[in-house]
Parts: sequence; structure tokens; C-alpha cells
Amino acid sequence: MRTYRIGDAVALLGVSADTVRRLVDGGKLTAERDELGRRIIPGPALAAYVRQVHRAEWGSTGSSARNRLSGIVPEMLLGDVSAQVEIQAGPFRVVALVSRESADELELEPGVPAVAVIKSTNVVVERP
Repeated sequence: MRTYRIGDAVALLGVSADTVRRLVDGGKLTAERDELGRRIIPGPALAAYVRQVHRAEWGSTGSSARNRLSGIVPEMLLGDVSAQVEIQAGPFRVVALVSRESADELELEPGVPAVAVIKSTNVVVERP
């Protein structure tokens, strides 16, 4: 069974080490101790926590797309016909090409919140 140290869970969850420790101390996230006394989190426990926390966010959106990344627009390149929109969603950077008309209708500009909704027929999964 795969286990994660606190630092690994921090990177995967996008929260601070203190937050992970509070989740463990509060019983919201299961952890064990390794042979050196360090806290380790079983992979299935971390997966269950992520499912539980984000399940409410997965509710009906009125769309068949389920891959949604909320973030902020740090940069845009506007052309006459199209716009390149960058969204920083936590540690993830998503770049989309949309019509200039859509960008104008959504009033996209640096500093506004935006959601990248991704519907794809081809997704590549890799292991780090």
C-alpha cells in the first residue's frame, strides 16, 4: 500500500503542513506512524478524504463536463479574432484559446476569477 508523508500530502492537496496536521489531529484524515515515529498517511485514506471534501463541489453543474479548475486570470493575449486566456488554478496553469467575442462577453481580463471547464476525448495519465 502506498503511503504519503505530510509533505507529500501537502503537495497533493495544495494546503499547508499545518492544515494537514490539523486534519490528522481532528480525525478528518487518517495517519499512522512509521518506524521513526513520523506521521504517514495511507494512500486509500488520502483518496477517501479528497473524495469526501470535493464530492459537494462535483454536484450538478448543468454541464456534462466534470473537469473544472477554478482560478484567476493572470494574463491574456487579445487578437482581432481570438484570445489566449491563461488561468492559474492553484499550482496548475491552463491556457485556452477562445474567440475574442467570448472573451469580451465574459469580461475576461487579468485579475478576474475564471473556471476552466475541460471536456476531452483524450486524456493522458502519467505517474510522477
